[in-house]
Amino acid sequence: MMKKLWDIREPDTTTDYWEGVARSWRAGPSHRLWRRHSDAVNAQLLQRWIGARHADRWLKTDVFDEAFGAGVAEKADDRSKLVVGIDLSPTVLEMAQRHHPQWRVVQADVRRLPFANASFDRIVSLSTLDHFDAHSQIEASLVELNRVLKKGGALFLTLDNLANPLVWLRNTLPFGPLHRISLTPYQVGKTCGPARLRRSLRSAGFRIAESTAVMHCPRALAVGMCRSLQSYASEQVQDHFLRLLMIFEQLSRWPSRYATGYFVAVRADKPSKCGDS
Repeated sequence: MMKKLWDIREPDTTTDYWEGVARSWRAGPSHRLWRRHSDAVNAQLLQRWIGARHADRWLKTDVFDEAFGAGVAEKADDRSKLVVGIDLSPTVLEMAQRHHPQWRVVQADVRRLPFANASFDRIVSLSTLDHFDAHSQIEASLVELNRVLKKGGALFLTLDNLANPLVWLRNTLPFGPLHRISLTPYQVGKTCGPARLRRSLRSAGFRIAESTAVMHCPRALAVGMCRSLQSYASEQVQDHFLRLLMIFEQLSRWPSRYATGYFVAVRADKPSKCGDS
């Protein structure tokens, strides 16, 4: 059903860029505590949307989280027979494979996937599609994800949330100065708010089941605090701080959630029959 490992045949500046980011992260200071919070937010979202339901084949559209933290491996492993993770960066793939040897990792581009139609029961795409330089590339990726998803399958997707004023401001300001003061650790791309994302998903053939927003803590402050605490505070203090950050996720229940969440999150289905909506 799935093709062999896909190698990028032509030089790709995007691949080179993300390989450079991965090597920099591997050699640079640890982001362990912040990664724990990010992983916990994503795991909570998947627990809410998936519960204990099992599906044979999962696709994860990048494995950066699994390379530099736990990611969503526990949730995926408990609820699937096979998890395939893709990424552009060989370094990320190598690190993720070392941490999660039970996964199959493949070097691939989400805009042109090397898999047969209807290969997967579930697709998890967590802040993968918000690194392109044009909305058309997001839309092309959604069409590809729909193609490799089985009918009746589910897509769990998050993107940088342009409806959040802080995300909008970050994406509007020049990247260089923000990168130098560590507010943006890597290049950000085009993204959208919840309304445009829902339109794009429907255009690609998906049916929207639910949408929300996640990651509501004051991010810049929280990342800085995590960096300090993981160096100087006890494990008990670190755990207490992470529990405090998770309290902010209650804002996802508020009508103002899209103004405070850093990511828009959508659960979408591929209809089993033509005409389902």
